[in-house]
Amino acid sequence: MLGMVAAVLFFIAFLINAAEIGTNDVFSSVNVMLLGMTALALHLAGIGTGRPRRR
Repeated sequence: MLGMVAAVLFFIAFLINAAEIGTNDVFSSVNVMLLGMTALALHLAGIGTGRPRRR
């Protein structure tokens, strides 16, 4: 799930950067990209995968 969130955030960051949309400092393309990287790192760490591992 967090992998898909990361992909959406990367796409939004790409659109902001490609269209050269002037946004405020909080919603810049770099900040959105960093949120995407955080979501991707959490996904790769196994957090938010949707299924708990039980044996």
